[in-house]
Amino acid sequence: MSAPTLDTGRRAAVSPAPGGRRLSLPWIAALVLFVGFWLFGGAAKWAFDYPKAWQIPAQRWIGGAMKWLVDSASFGLFTFTDLTRFVASVIEVPYRLVLSLLSTGFLSGQGSNAVELFPPLSWIAVIALVTLMGLHAGGRRLALLVFLCFAFLAVFGQWNSAMVTLASILIAAPLGIIGGLLLGIAAYRWPRFEKALTPVLDLMQTIPVFAYLVPILILFGFGPTAAIVATLIYAMPPMTRVTALALRLVPDEYRDLGRMIGCTRRQMTWRVLVPSARDSLMVGVNQVIMLSLNMVIIASMIGAGGLGFDVLAALRRLDIGAGLESGVAIVVLAVALDRLSQAYAVKAGAPHKARASDTFLARHPYTLAAAAVVALTVLAGLALPAVQRYPEALQVSVGGIFSEIIRWINVNFFDALEAFKNAILLNVLVPLKRLLGGLPWLGVAALLAFAGWRLGGLRLAALVGALSFLIAATGQWEKATITVYLCGISVLIASLIGIPIGILSAERERLWRWVRVIIDTLQTLPSFVYLMPVVMLFRVGDFTALIAIVAYSVVPAIRYTVLGLEKVDPRLIEAGRAMGCTRMQILTRIKLKLALPEILLGLNQTIMFALSMLVITALVGTRDLGQEVYIALTKADTGRGLVAGLAVAFIAIIADRLISAGAARARVRLGLA
Repeated sequence: MSAPTLDTGRRAAVSPAPGGRRLSLPWIAALVLFVGFWLFGGAAKWAFDYPKAWQIPAQRWIGGAMKWLVDSASFGLFTFTDLTRFVASVIEVPYRLVLSLLSTGFLSGQGSNAVELFPPLSWIAVIALVTLMGLHAGGRRLALLVFLCFAFLAVFGQWNSAMVTLASILIAAPLGIIGGLLLGIAAYRWPRFEKALTPVLDLMQTIPVFAYLVPILILFGFGPTAAIVATLIYAMPPMTRVTALALRLVPDEYRDLGRMIGCTRRQMTWRVLVPSARDSLMVGVNQVIMLSLNMVIIASMIGAGGLGFDVLAALRRLDIGAGLESGVAIVVLAVALDRLSQAYAVKAGAPHKARASDTFLARHPYTLAAAAVVALTVLAGLALPAVQRYPEALQVSVGGIFSEIIRWINVNFFDALEAFKNAILLNVLVPLKRLLGGLPWLGVAALLAFAGWRLGGLRLAALVGALSFLIAATGQWEKATITVYLCGISVLIASLIGIPIGILSAERERLWRWVRVIIDTLQTLPSFVYLMPVVMLFRVGDFTALIAIVAYSVVPAIRYTVLGLEKVDPRLIEAGRAMGCTRMQILTRIKLKLALPEILLGLNQTIMFALSMLVITALVGTRDLGQEVYIALTKADTGRGLVAGLAVAFIAIIADRLISAGAARARVRLGLA
């Protein structure tokens, strides 16, 4: 993006948009027509409640298709179920190997008759190995950080569960990276393939994970391999998108150089484009790792085990202390893996010179040190059990402290909390819920289509109108209005909290350092962990869901506000000072106006976070599309779950497309495009 010129940026910052008054007239007319139809169109009942006789039987169609896949679909020598079970068995082989190395050891036999042939790597060996990796990749500071992270897992009694989770991540993340890389290269090479792939990626990223757990269970069975497949579906799209974008952004000079030296198409891809895009590709790698860790709790519902299962079990028994400890363990593991992956990416791009006269020891000191540590700990573990497994007597737990804090708050502030909750429910949530529930689906779909036309043209209008119609035509409109009401009020509150914090943080570097640490922790903390304290304080219901959604979705509102304000051209700020603007005028008339596109993108991401959390809050008694998805999971109803999940995805896509189009128009209006 080219920086705006001084004059252009100043005019954009301090002047109204040209034709702004003319642009507002169609909007006013559309709103007047909508309100008039809502108030006086009661005779057309079908426009308010979509007739059941007209509904599209999507649930039955999807259920029938899944039954056909499981019972009848075949490829001659084998059935579709045989194919999926074969894929599961292929994934299970490396998973069992890694799990044996980290957790269970190598066993002979099954169940209670299993005999340990060889123990797993001891906790000392694993900590030593990752510390050596940190020293090799990033030096002493990274080595110390990784050491402390893994030592935390041992000291706080999370080691066994963490190793089970790490085994899943070590299989799911490479598969997601490789799959996303190959799909991204294919999208870069063949534009038609990318056009077909883009809506699939949109659905993979917006359909709630709960919705496709049922078909995965049916096709791949219950167990860790099915959880790995679900993780791949959830974590692969960002890598695919980043790969296609990164390859397009490779400078033309590199392509010209590749052609000059006679590279074939394959050599151009793997020896020129991919190495040149390494830094951008590492963003996708990081996203795969983070999303894989974010999936561990949901994956535990279909047999993943590990830290995710511990968090889920703590939520079921409302043990906030145990749940927070397991949730923090996931954060600690995420931090260690994130820093290691980033450090190795930087190291891979740095030049390395090895002399021919160097001995094997000089060339591979870290490898030899790791082998020595493993050998010594294996031998020492045979004589000293404490070397093999961290002693339980030395484990520490602070879970009881958190539980006592929540109990003390409940005892001393129950009446105040209950009064606050009821006031918000009766005066804000319930009226808004009734208001949205009474709107005509036809009028809402038409108004959204009009917004799409004004912001992005006929194609966007057709997309938004069609998706709105499909939500109504599949019988999900009533649930969708509840979803929109909860999501909308949560996003509004998150924005009212996050944008001011972002403004203050952008103005104060020291404050931003502390805020960044907090929001990084919030972003890696599993979403289920947010539910436990609010359930214990406010019980179940819409208000509890609201608090959890706001806490989870406030991060992008802060981050994108800071990003937008930091990207404002310093020359424009100096020009404002030269014109005699006060600090507040510079902020409101220059910085915030020029940061508006990024703030809108932050709003977009806040909505996406809120929708993803909204499905999880079905566990605390909401009555929206999230609960519909969760009920379908408990009943193994593929059609019901996918239809409700698609409705959530449609809401997300509508919001994404409209806000993105609005951000693009804002860039043009401000002279930033």
